[in-house]
Amino acid sequence: MKSPAKRMLSQAQKNFGMYETAARIAAQDPSADIIHLEVGRPSFDTPLHIKEAAKTALDKGIVHYGELNGTFALRDALAQRYRELNRIDVSADEILVTNGVTQAAFSALMTLIDEGDEVIVLDPFYPQHNSKIELLGGKVVTVKLDQARGFSLDAQALDEAVSPATKMIILVNPSNPTGVMYSQKDLLAIRDIAIKHDLYVLSDEVYEFNIYDDNKHISIASLPDMRERTITISAFTKGYAMDGWRIGYAAAPLHFISEMLKVTLNESTHPCIFAQEGAIAAVSGSQDCVKEMVADDKLRRDLIVSRLNAMPGVTCNTPQATIYAFPDFSAWGIESSKLAQDIVEHTHVAVESGCFYGNAGKGHLRICFGSEPYERLEEALDRMEAYLQSLELPLQATATN
Repeated sequence: MKSPAKRMLSQAQKNFGMYETAARIAAQDPSADIIHLEVGRPSFDTPLHIKEAAKTALDKGIVHYGELNGTFALRDALAQRYRELNRIDVSADEILVTNGVTQAAFSALMTLIDEGDEVIVLDPFYPQHNSKIELLGGKVVTVKLDQARGFSLDAQALDEAVSPATKMIILVNPSNPTGVMYSQKDLLAIRDIAIKHDLYVLSDEVYEFNIYDDNKHISIASLPDMRERTITISAFTKGYAMDGWRIGYAAAPLHFISEMLKVTLNESTHPCIFAQEGAIAAVSGSQDCVKEMVADDKLRRDLIVSRLNAMPGVTCNTPQATIYAFPDFSAWGIESSKLAQDIVEHTHVAVESGCFYGNAGKGHLRICFGSEPYERLEEALDRMEAYLQSLELPLQATATN
């Protein structure tokens, strides 16, 4: 029998199927022009002032062991931003700097989830959280979002999913893969359910800066009576194009942070010291770079939504946030993992199957519009459209499109 760790590794290997398929095609044919829209990475370089801060730290010899929970300067800057921007009243001691948002999530789950505990995730979900729950011996309970209303919360279904074994609700806000932002009404409903059943909430807010059209992000920990039961996690990954820097963080009451620190110090001792100097420059410096990157992503978002909706048998909601579109290809009658495989094989455009994100993702593809420059995105859409036009759309779908 496989150990939990080996089972999780096996699943993780499956989860990177499209990336691995694209890599195989490139290895077999070095001239193949692969366009990568399957990986959620920004196409931008890290802003110069952030890189310069890290370089300066290296030149100054800031290269040795640091504070286990992250440097005070970074934790203090993050706490100040949480107070001012997110309306969460935390101190520097209630911030834990981690090796990316992944470690923040793992340490939170390791702290709170025991074998047999149930954790509710909203479907479509971010599958890495599920793998961590299962590794710890917990049980993932999925609650489908309401696709007919743009993948909005079904509060009744969420409430009915709670059992005596339920310990936590995981919220990804803004949502990967749908690009939906949860409204204040949705968040208040989650709050009421969490309080009613005495549940914790892990709120993954890594896309809190990748927001369009004057939408406003709300942290659930800022709502009344939620700060004491919420762990909020985020990172510099998406907002500052720092995915390779591996600097994330958690904000939570001190007793949570103290327990999470026991996990992180045994995993990796402390986060990279000079990378934290770059992170300080990111959070404390001008935010114009973030605004410029979001403005550029908005152009790409508008391009992909308009082009996808013009394709036969495809509908695509406009993402409110993130760097993903989640178009519906179900009219083609092709299972989404097969469709993603066919597209990469025939067009050399790599996209991710919606099935990867749960049963509610069936018939969908997740397409990262933020991972390639505008011109490359145009080329990818041209290839996809030409491929779809070469297929025969089912008669029933033709009648409704």
